[in-house]
Amino acid sequence: MMLARAASARNEIALSGKGGAIIAVNCIATKGKVMSMAFTQRLWESIGDVFARILAHPFLTGLTDGTLDEEAFRFYVVQDALYLRDFGRGLAVLGAKAPEDDWLVMFCEHAKTAIVVERALHESFFRTWNMSAEQVYATPMAPTNLLYTSYLLRVAYERPFYEGVAAFLPCYWIYWEVGKALEQKGSPNPLYRRWIDTYASAEFEQVVRQVLAVTDHIAEGLTEPQRQAMQQHFVMTSRFEWLFWDMAYRQEGWAI
Repeated sequence: MMLARAASARNEIALSGKGGAIIAVNCIATKGKVMSMAFTQRLWESIGDVFARILAHPFLTGLTDGTLDEEAFRFYVVQDALYLRDFGRGLAVLGAKAPEDDWLVMFCEHAKTAIVVERALHESFFRTWNMSAEQVYATPMAPTNLLYTSYLLRVAYERPFYEGVAAFLPCYWIYWEVGKALEQKGSPNPLYRRWIDTYASAEFEQVVRQVLAVTDHIAEGLTEPQRQAMQQHFVMTSRFEWLFWDMAYRQEGWAI
């Protein structure tokens, strides 16, 4: 959708990346020859080891085999609800910085989704646990959550648009890849299965592919140092994704 203007000069194909990821590859074609590969392929390859560790984390393996302590899952859902408030604000900043009107609309819609749609998912869990919204949003952010959201907001406000997109991309892409991987295994716990199904859904896939397409389009016009800056943010926030699940598994608190 975002690249409709250049559709006649571009072909979209899919490649299997590390960790089984499906990478949307936008290739510029001239006389049937591929002139450049997608930047997102390079990004994914840069976090192959990180993604492998994410899939092996006991929080995620516990979702599929049903052994995850529900208290750890509840801790995660509460912290995720707090995270999404700042994530949504960061997306709104990206929208304001976007050089294309279509990208402005997309990121603002995603900001709304982060607040409205994701909140509906969380609230379905909170009802199961008899937790009120007041209880949830009165919960302090765990240290890792505060660190992650502070990093995202700093990049969104202070750095160029292209760096912000790269920093926010792992939250989209890794969740989609995790959802697909966990869906293959399922879960005996209906709460965990509901969470897995959300991120393995075709609807979420379309959202992720939109951001991947924007990322590739942006990267085409950048210098190599600028692309390196994008990759540094992408790797950093991918690490934060592992840290976030680890935070929940440990039910991290403030040591002081």
